[in-house]
Amino acid sequence: MLTAVVTHAGALGEARVVLPHQETGTEASTVKDGPSPIAPELKELAWGAGSFIVFALLMRFFLFPRLKAGMDARYALIRSGHDGAEKARASAQAEVAAYRSQLAELKAEAAQRVDAARQQLETERAARLAEVNAGIAVKRAAAAEQAAAARAAARDQVAAAVASVAGRATELAIGAKPDAASVDQVVAGVLGAVAQ
Repeated sequence: MLTAVVTHAGALGEARVVLPHQETGTEASTVKDGPSPIAPELKELAWGAGSFIVFALLMRFFLFPRLKAGMDARYALIRSGHDGAEKARASAQAEVAAYRSQLAELKAEAAQRVDAARQQLETERAARLAEVNAGIAVKRAAAAEQAAAARAAARDQVAAAVASVAGRATELAIGAKPDAASVDQVVAGVLGAVAQ
């Protein structure tokens, strides 16, 4: 048996191990070999193999089929979700295409209506403009007739006034009263030449 002696003196301590002396001779030392730390025993191998076989059978016949069924169900759910999304996308694209075609039809119809309204307004404007121009032409002709009548009346008055003045001037110049018909004829000739 080993004996250890420890002495403590000051800050440093000292430890000594005292070994018993073996006697050589009559006593034979028998060292008993213990179990190997590396090699397993037979019962450990049996328990390990048995538990592995039970676990493998449980996995094969009970756990793995349930796991596979769950995975298949999840895959089918995901696949149906993808199929539903594809159908919804195709439906949405079809609706967008239908909306765009309806929008194009409505735009074309609106453009036709605007063109028809523009043409109708242009026709009405042209008719109204022709009507107004005709009214203006009638009024212009009436005004021209009135102006011509006024001019003629004024010409007669001017001719009478000029004849009167010319007759009086001639009378003062020659001392005798000129013939009224000859004065009117001369005045008409002069006014006719001035009017042209």
